[in-house]
Amino acid sequence: MLQRLAALVGVAALTVACAQTDAGITTNIKSKMAADDAVKAYQINVDTSDGVVTLRGDVDSALARERAVQIARGTTGVRDVVDDITVTAAAPTGGLLDRDGNDRGVGFGGEIRQEGRDIARETEHAAGRAAHAVEDAAIASAVKAKFLADRVVSGMKIDVDTKDGVVTLNGTVSSRAEADRAVMMARNTEGVTKVVDNLKVGRY
Repeated sequence: MLQRLAALVGVAALTVACAQTDAGITTNIKSKMAADDAVKAYQINVDTSDGVVTLRGDVDSALARERAVQIARGTTGVRDVVDDITVTAAAPTGGLLDRDGNDRGVGFGGEIRQEGRDIARETEHAAGRAAHAVEDAAIASAVKAKFLADRVVSGMKIDVDTKDGVVTLNGTVSSRAEADRAVMMARNTEGVTKVVDNLKVGRY
């Protein structure tokens, strides 16, 4: 009985000793990280030498970094932890962090970057609006030129307005046939997406 008890104690002691070796410490930390929701998605390298654990890798939040360090420090046999984990650009940009490492506000650098993105978007939108304005003017000129060259349509009596490819015809024509022909000519002009017929039949 005593021999069996001594054997069990010896096995337990050997198990604890193995767990506290550098290789055992590294294995334990990696196992804990693989099971932890905050850090399991990241590739964090764990190296142990004489009980000193070095963590290396990239994470995208301060919370994940702190959690990895906490896991390492809480592992049996660890004497110290060297934190070489890098928080990538997706992490908080200079704002205030709460006690859990979450971003509580955009920092000065983040505000500058956001302002730069806003300016870029506004510049792009302005360029788009200018391009549309030029295109609309070209469409209106093309439709007006067709009217002026046509023997049936009185181009001088019809106003042509264009916005975003939609042509609006205003004015007075001599007959419904003239109005229909004007609408057809406008509709067949390149770049026109729709024609709004506001033409009235009557005397000039």
